[in-house]
Amino acid sequence: MIEELKKAILEEKRYEFSIHAVDQSILRKITWQQMHEAIETGEIIEDYPEDKYGPSCLILGWTKSGKALHIQCSYPSRPKIKIITLYEPNPTEWIEFKIRRT
Repeated sequence: MIEELKKAILEEKRYEFSIHAVDQSILRKITWQQMHEAIETGEIIEDYPEDKYGPSCLILGWTKSGKALHIQCSYPSRPKIKIITLYEPNPTEWIEFKIRRT
């Protein structure tokens, strides 16, 4: 599924931002370019097939400057992929930014 997401977002630019994602990217100073860099290097680390707004997943990717980003987005089965939220993961809450600490 990650390859389908990458193609839809990076090649076809077939995506849209939720209002929440726009707000969070501004507050967290995450640029469109950084999001693209993270998706380009990304891997799916969590899957939410029963998410209340529709199936989605969490991608971990890295910017060219080495910053880890988490990007939650809808599955590629929709006409446009919805970027739900994006953030820099807190290292105290994640092991290698991939596994939630309990």
